[in-house]
Amino acid sequence: MLYYLFEYLDKTLDVPGTGVFQYITFRSALALMLSLLLSTIYGKMIINFLRRQQVGETVRELGLAGQNEKAGTPTMGGLIIIFATLVPVLLFAKLHNIYIVLLIVTTLWMGTIGFVDDYIKIFKKDKEGLKGIFKVFGQVGLGLIVGVVLYFHAGVTVRTDTGKGDVFKVANSTVLVQAPIEEKSTATTIPFFKNNEFDYAELLAWTGEGYEKWAWLIFIPVVIFIITAVSNGANLTDGIDGLAAGTSAISVLALGIFTFVSGNIIFSNYLNIMYIPNSGEMTVFIAAFVGALIGFLWYNSYPASVFMGDTGSLTIGGIIAVLAIAVRKEMLIPLLCGIFLVENLSVVLQVSYFKYTKKRFGEGRRIFLMSPLHHHYQKKGYHESKIVTRFWIVAIMLAILSIVTLKLR
Repeated sequence: MLYYLFEYLDKTLDVPGTGVFQYITFRSALALMLSLLLSTIYGKMIINFLRRQQVGETVRELGLAGQNEKAGTPTMGGLIIIFATLVPVLLFAKLHNIYIVLLIVTTLWMGTIGFVDDYIKIFKKDKEGLKGIFKVFGQVGLGLIVGVVLYFHAGVTVRTDTGKGDVFKVANSTVLVQAPIEEKSTATTIPFFKNNEFDYAELLAWTGEGYEKWAWLIFIPVVIFIITAVSNGANLTDGIDGLAAGTSAISVLALGIFTFVSGNIIFSNYLNIMYIPNSGEMTVFIAAFVGALIGFLWYNSYPASVFMGDTGSLTIGGIIAVLAIAVRKEMLIPLLCGIFLVENLSVVLQVSYFKYTKKRFGEGRRIFLMSPLHHHYQKKGYHESKIVTRFWIVAIMLAILSIVTLKLR
């Protein structure tokens, strides 16, 4: 909202200094600082409110060290993340930008699903929470909305190489760069390949002429799958103090670099990557989101004063998925969100192997001492802080490698 106020002051009243609000970097810095302040200052108020409402975590006996001490710790802390993200976004972002609209919808949508799940667990005394089928319906519903908007909305375009060699002059410079030719496309990026653009529509080329118009049959299901998978991966990673929030902040920071360079014609030409008009505005949202996650860690680091609950974990996963899809980097998710992937796989492998051995040998056997993977290391005697710190280090390495794919191909 402040963006529109300062735009009016700059263009209509010509007030000196107000034009600085046109810069994404400036607004991102403000969003980051404000979200940090909101999450740390008002976070304590939200925690106290949750404690008064007796919104405490019910801990299942899993035989883990220090587990019983966590009983009664306030959950639904994801409300802090949502609040500290949306307020700066509403103040500093261009609210008419379709990518910002999608991210706001994603935050509220997944936050609502997570909130309902936590509410059932706490107030209805049902440890299972919201039935899995309803969670999936909610995730699929969001995926359908995101997929349809990204495919059909006129404001979602990319630059394609037409080979015409059109050039334009950058303001205040003698540099000539190729002019962006924007068009609707379902193209995405394949990491580590030189000619790394892949169009989902090509999967339908065998159907003959005019196959491009049916690309949504591939694109929308892919979006649904990614949003469902990543949100569940974030949910499984939320198991020990600071793990989900810290690893997510690292991944989102990397995505912030992708959105900034992809939405900037100069950087995208220099790096020879896909130019996505208006996508740079997502950097403001990312800055607010990262600030909220870091501020949340003030209270969620060991020993945690609050847990994010499904209110936070499902929201985090949904946002990361939508960001990656919007910036056409969804194929980087297995690398960028490698922690989520490994946590997911550890559960799948554990359950599958247990069922297989029980059927074959009459006795279920396990690959890990316990899944998800972070609990395996707890069973081995590692302290929570050591596990979280090492997972953060791995997440940083994966984020750096993901960023390197901008040139390493």
